[in-house]
Amino acid sequence: MTDPQIESEEETIDYKDKYLRQLAETENMRRRMQKERQEMTRFAVESILSEFLTPIDNFENALKMTETLSDELRTWAQGFQMLLGQFKDVLSANGITPFSSEGMRFDPALHDAIETEETSEEKAGTVLKEYVKGYRCGDRTVRPARVKVGVATQTTENKTGE
Repeated sequence: MTDPQIESEEETIDYKDKYLRQLAETENMRRRMQKERQEMTRFAVESILSEFLTPIDNFENALKMTETLSDELRTWAQGFQMLLGQFKDVLSANGITPFSSEGMRFDPALHDAIETEETSEEKAGTVLKEYVKGYRCGDRTVRPARVKVGVATQTTENKTGE
């Protein structure tokens, strides 16, 4: 026969172990849910801010044409330039930053190749021209850059299939 006091102590230890495991599991679940909530919020903010990228690009392109304007219109353009700066500050404050692509190696995670050009001056796979600026948030690409990529020039033999 077993001693009831020993069984009671073993039962107490077992219940305590189960309680501590449940407590740890609950804490892990709380942390996981908090992390998921933060990621969902970040994704929502990135998504909304990425909708502003095209209008900001158009705004920048329009303001590049200010050299040919009259002095009065240039004054207006300076005001719009300040507004554009504020939009860019909002993007930056939320971790969304532009990246430069020209001269870089083509990376499908960062670039959309919309054009290719044969070149012997640059290494094949090099971004020759950036048409639309790309943006990142940390290590994630919010919007890939639209670029022209250099490809190796083909010899006459390769073109004729010989």
